[in-house]
Amino acid sequence: MHIELKKYILPLKHTFSISRESHDFQNTLIVALSLDGKTGYGEATSNPYYKISVESMMEEITSIKNEIEDFDFTSPEIFHAFLVNRKLSNFAICALDLAAHDLYGRLKGKPLYEIWGTSKENYPITNYTIGLDTIDKMVLKMKEVPWPIYKVKLGTDDDVAIVKALRKHSDAIFRIDANCAWTAKETIFNAPFLKDLGVEFLEQPLKADDWEGMEKVMHQSVLPVIADESCIVASDVEKCALHFTGINIKLTKCGGLTPALQMIKEGKELGLKVMVGCMTESTVGISAIAQLLPQLDYVDMDGAMLLSNDIAKGVQITSNAEVIFPELAGSGITLL
Repeated sequence: MHIELKKYILPLKHTFSISRESHDFQNTLIVALSLDGKTGYGEATSNPYYKISVESMMEEITSIKNEIEDFDFTSPEIFHAFLVNRKLSNFAICALDLAAHDLYGRLKGKPLYEIWGTSKENYPITNYTIGLDTIDKMVLKMKEVPWPIYKVKLGTDDDVAIVKALRKHSDAIFRIDANCAWTAKETIFNAPFLKDLGVEFLEQPLKADDWEGMEKVMHQSVLPVIADESCIVASDVEKCALHFTGINIKLTKCGGLTPALQMIKEGKELGLKVMVGCMTESTVGISAIAQLLPQLDYVDMDGAMLLSNDIAKGVQITSNAEVIFPELAGSGITLL
């Protein structure tokens, strides 16, 4: 195989804020793996919360570049096991694993969802994310992109009041993501008000390691609760089944499509609702997520919609929330 790495700086349409950070640009790494005249693409974004930069990922991958190029590639799963054995970060593994899956699909001449035995006919609608901001600016973002489902980022002392204000301007379903900013008491107290305001579920209200608090929430919240920061890798799924209604899998955090497929299977076996979420990323990463759509209950794959300038074509999300899959193999990606 031949490997190429490239850093991109993705400009955002609006400043994106959650409870712990804000940014106007997103740094991302694109990996290209080529074999037998075909090239597959993968992506992983930088993430200060997990102390991951594009430079750190490039350094990790470059350190084993010769091994990667000498690798006898036969399947993404075997390649993933090789990468795990080399002790790369999950973010670096993700970029390589996504590229490997895309390459594998292109070599087979089929899209990934078809290789996995699923159909693109039925899939959940992605939410559109409204970052934490002043109420006026959050309303403007909603009016700019009318959508059937909004994920609303919260984490202030007046979160219920924010949702009340937003509800005046939309009949859409709301999903609330507090990004670890609430306590168990706040979550249990807020939930009835938010349910009355048309909120479908809460995502990761407590700190990732507050299992005692989540046990209280699980038994006392009137709204379902989805794990995000508490569910990073496959070994987290079983514990989350005792503390959450569902799990939100992030490809960058777990290490790509290979472990995500395992987590989806295990989550369903344990009776959990299964969601896959995105970072603020390009159509490269979003197109990989889209291959999983037929297996999901919920999806958050609006990352490329938040950009003012994308770097790729692939799976498209239309203005009426429909998903259009390109007539291409693998993940269907074309770099611009």
